[in-house]
Amino acid sequence: MEIHEQLYPGDVVEMRKAHPCGGQTWEVVRVGADIGLVCQTCGRRVLLPRRKFARQARRFVRRGRPGINGEDEQVA
Repeated sequence: MEIHEQLYPGDVVEMRKAHPCGGQTWEVVRVGADIGLVCQTCGRRVLLPRRKFARQARRFVRRGRPGINGEDEQVA
């Protein structure tokens, strides 16, 4: 199963493999060609290519808000 939904900073995802510290939940902090993640257990930051992230992500634990960094906002 791959995640094909829109990603936002602040999303928390569960990954298939556990981090060496034992944590499986990661917060998305950067969205682009690479996905920036922070381990919720130890605070380690990593960058994954978008394709690898899509294959390894299992499910969303919590969703971030769209437009939190000025994305997807309508300009009047």
